[in-house]
Amino acid sequence: MTAKKKSGLDAVDDGPQASDATEVGQGGSSGDPNAHVSVKGLIEKFPDAVVRHCVNAGDQHVVWVDPTRSMEILTWLKDDASQLYDMMTDVTAIDYGGGRPVNVVYQMFSTTHKHSLRVRCELPLDVMEIASVANLWKCADWLEREVYDLFGVNFVGHPDLRRILMPQDYAEGHPLRKDFPLRGRFSRAEQTRRALNQEVDRFYVPDLLEHAGEPQEVPEVGAHATDVGGNT
Repeated sequence: MTAKKKSGLDAVDDGPQASDATEVGQGGSSGDPNAHVSVKGLIEKFPDAVVRHCVNAGDQHVVWVDPTRSMEILTWLKDDASQLYDMMTDVTAIDYGGGRPVNVVYQMFSTTHKHSLRVRCELPLDVMEIASVANLWKCADWLEREVYDLFGVNFVGHPDLRRILMPQDYAEGHPLRKDFPLRGRFSRAEQTRRALNQEVDRFYVPDLLEHAGEPQEVPEVGAHATDVGGNT
């Protein structure tokens, strides 16, 4: 019997696939901690909180630290005269799947000393929370909200922790987690029903609603679909 030819959409139907690797490597090279003033300083100042260190892309130093000490460590990196990381260029996260910890990633730059540093914290799936740094770097406010929205990380002490990309009543979870189905957790019919039943006043200002037409009605169960041209 001839094998059925697969289409490009078969991967969507099959759902997410497990990685071939059972462990996630550090990536990059081990590097010399003494080659970067911040890595050297962190190891000296917080010897029991620095988990490991590596160098990516030739010169990007990455340090993993204990997430329970993150606020103490990041405050030191921002305020200490030898560090002065006054620019938080990104707060993001990485989910490797397979039950492995979610990494919260901080990318920083010191405009005074002209050096960059990447700090990472591994969060076990049963303890998905870490201290907010929005009070240290104002730009972290919305960046942490994005990580909360898409990965489900709770930033303790954040001034306004709520979804920023997905609707506030979005009930399908966190779309950038590896266990999130490609088509979402609800059926397309249920997703459509929920979208059409949203209260538009919650998402659009009155001026925009004045220029819009009548809201689309949710069709009754069993009713024939009608296309744009009016044909059934």
